[in-house]
Amino acid sequence: MSFAALLRLRRPRLLRPVPRPQRWNRRRGSGCEPPAGAAVRIGCASGFWGDTAAAVPQLLYGGKLDFLVFDYLSEITMSLLTAAKARSPVLGYAPDFISTAMAPYIKDIHRKGIRVISNAGGINPLACAAALQEVAEKADIDLKIAVITGDDLMSEKENLRGAGITDLESGKPFPDSVHSMNVYLGARPISRALDLGADVVITGRCVDSGIVLGALIHSFGWNRDEFDLLAAGSLAGHLIECGAQCTGGIFTDWHVVPDWHNIGFPIVECSSEGDLIISKPPDTGGLISFGTVAEQLVYELGNPQRYLLPDVTCDFSEVSITEIPGFEGGAVKVHGAKGSPPSTFYKVGATYLDGFRATAVCPVGGPKAVQKGKLTAESILKRTRFMFSQLGYEDYSAVNIQVLGSEDTYGPHARRSIDGGPREAVIWLAVHHKQKEALEIFSKEIAPAGAGMAPGLTGVIGGRPRISPVLKPFFFRYPKSNVQINLFLNGQYVETFEEDLTFTSDEAVSFDPPRINSELKDLPSGHHTYRLEDLAYTRSGDKGNSANIGVIARHPLYYPYLKKTLTAQALENYFEHLLEREKPEEELVSRYELPGIHALNFVLKNSLGGGGIASLRSDPQGKALGQMLLDFQIKNVPDLKSLIE
Repeated sequence: MSFAALLRLRRPRLLRPVPRPQRWNRRRGSGCEPPAGAAVRIGCASGFWGDTAAAVPQLLYGGKLDFLVFDYLSEITMSLLTAAKARSPVLGYAPDFISTAMAPYIKDIHRKGIRVISNAGGINPLACAAALQEVAEKADIDLKIAVITGDDLMSEKENLRGAGITDLESGKPFPDSVHSMNVYLGARPISRALDLGADVVITGRCVDSGIVLGALIHSFGWNRDEFDLLAAGSLAGHLIECGAQCTGGIFTDWHVVPDWHNIGFPIVECSSEGDLIISKPPDTGGLISFGTVAEQLVYELGNPQRYLLPDVTCDFSEVSITEIPGFEGGAVKVHGAKGSPPSTFYKVGATYLDGFRATAVCPVGGPKAVQKGKLTAESILKRTRFMFSQLGYEDYSAVNIQVLGSEDTYGPHARRSIDGGPREAVIWLAVHHKQKEALEIFSKEIAPAGAGMAPGLTGVIGGRPRISPVLKPFFFRYPKSNVQINLFLNGQYVETFEEDLTFTSDEAVSFDPPRINSELKDLPSGHHTYRLEDLAYTRSGDKGNSANIGVIARHPLYYPYLKKTLTAQALENYFEHLLEREKPEEELVSRYELPGIHALNFVLKNSLGGGGIASLRSDPQGKALGQMLLDFQIKNVPDLKSLIE
């Protein structure tokens, strides 16, 4: 590729100011069909269980919303809620949704006619609805609260055990000690509940993007075979489902994002034709830009050409993101999602019990803090192993020693400090054992290190380490036809939702292989070297024991050089110290391309030490992997910065 060809890649990312489409809400509209170009505004006030309470008032009073959605669930959250319900039949949902999100604002939400959709129901959506109904009655307002059930498959546990089911990623057989098991339901039951007049829809487990797509299907009457529209609605959900992560939160260029204390939460404005505008409320912090939204597009993504959802199989590879001037805090237009038929199967996320874990976190100060920390951790393990042998316990199933501050997680890429290293460090000592009693011994032997081992050990953060069960993820597919989805309204059963499998397909879809060699072999070379951060944004996320890292070119001219240098093998070599290879010749890194945003997406298999609470690492969800990659060097290239000046 010549310099002339490179220069032809220049293209502006700014749109001229565009007229805002007419807002539409089916319940408030004069007819059943939306007018051409009508738009619906949806705000997301929660990206996880424990998100900030500041989101609801800014969206409620400044967002001009039709729908307000809350996403609370993850595989680990489902396990925690399962344990809560086992303690009491009235627990098992996200209580923050009731006490923090809804109770203080329920009158204004109702007065403004904003409809609410949330997966806060967790493992017990009917109890969640009952708690919200009490709040509504105390506020003297009449709310129609719908509940969707059917995602919980624990009643089928014995039938599934002998069905030959294996994990989608590892191929391991169905576990004996299943703790939770939930279907990822789709958007159609949500849209049906809204059709029935629900003011609030509460679900258990569903795909995160479904809480947005359900509102759009209801509002615009999108058909089951309008796959491009369904893909656009799913993309809308994918972009806002993690809250502030698309408005400047965890952005690579964090230093340019203003007012974190008041960061704005996202609003998507979607037209009946599937055109999306992402913005945030006025007078809030944060930033909406190409970079912030592109990073969220690649977050927790696998193959962008085959993003499997219950309602549609999405192709996000050619999605474009274009900045729109004239919006306070920024706004972008998102376009180009494509769809194809979904599968006849649901994905199921299960967790199973696999022993117990404990983690000791201890600051240590003074000269040679790293060496003191490592020796302290090793000595604690040596002492407790001796005690285990005396008492007849097995050895630890796994251990992980890290000294935070020494760049242990960087492996061979760590920067070694002079003069003995840092004078402050933190011991991270995590252990796994089949027996809880053995870890009780470990837990009691942390504090004595402060008097009988290295000087400068200042304490044990959080006190004596807490022992908790290890819940590992297990994913499999389950026929949609075997799942019974029931809808309730104000506590009363209304109907059983019938999943229409007419427009589904389980045939493998073939894609054109990426055009790599022909367009990259003639790229001009040079004597310049850049850190990846100079040329790209990155973001990483997790799915089970796999992580993904999205790399987005800061300018289209950089993209060919990223494609040439950042191969799957290059990433596998860079993160080799974190990858756990089960077979000698196993390829653990896959690369996918998103030319629409000039991005690459890497999936790193077996990279998280088990993932979630099964991992003993300090970064069990791969949140820092994208940051670690920013120091990767792009060598032997021309003066790329001069091309865009």
